This record gives sequence, C-alpha cells and structure tokens, in this order.
Amino acid sequence: MPDNYFARYLPFLIHIIMAGGIAVAIISLSWLIGVRRPSRAKLMPYESGMVPVGDARQRFSVKFYLVAMLFILFDVEAVFIYPWAIILRDLKRFGLWEMLVYIGIFLVGFFYVWKKGVLDWGETAPRPALTGGERR
Repeated sequence: MPDNYFARYLPFLIHIIMAGGIAVAIISLSWLIGVRRPSRAKLMPYESGMVPVGDARQRFSVKFYLVAMLFILFDVEAVFIYPWAIILRDLKRFGLWEMLVYIGIFLVGFFYVWKKGVLDWGETAPRPALTGGERR
C-alpha cells in the first residue's frame, strides 16, 4: 500500500481526466469536422413523429405534477422494500412489524390522494342541478 493516502485515488483521477478529455475531444472534432446543412425540415421541432401544433409553452395541470411525485414516492418505497425482503429472516418479527407500520403509513397517504381525486384523470360529467323536491 502506498504511504500517501491520496495516492490510492490516483488511478481514479487518471480515469476521470482521460474520460473528460475523450469526451471534449469527440465533441470538438464533431463541431470542427461536421457538415452543417440546415434546412427548414431539419430546423423544425420533432414531436414523436407528429407535426407540432400550438405553443410549446402550454400550462400543465397540477395533477400531472402530483402524479409524477407519487410515482417517485412509490419508487422510493420499492427501494426500501427490496433490502428489507432480503434480510427479513434476520429481522424476525420486529422487522415484519416495522415494515407493516411503514406500509400502513404509506397506504394512509395513498388513500388520501386517491380520495382527493389526484389519480382521476378522466373528465367527469357535471351533475344536473337539483330542483325543488328531488333527493339524491
């Protein structure tokens, strides 16, 4: 082992410098040697094979962002469940009860956003107004 602590990281530093140098060299050569022939078709935005219509700066519904955050939250839950499943036998009953509490708290939040309608993406038909003696 080298006496100097930082000498252990020298191969890693050389790797980072070489990777960065190769990336800069490839991009620079592409920019210097590359042929540029812009045309109207090449400069047009590409939207999954469809001709773009309207302004690109349209507003998104807040539900879009809420569903995205829920997706990330469920991914994080899965990340915690996999290691737990691997060491479940070592944790015995304590580990089981701890995970049940964790999933229970998570399900409370899930049912909350479900009841709030965050997961309802379809347009709902408006209910007809009640008149005089009608009941619901």
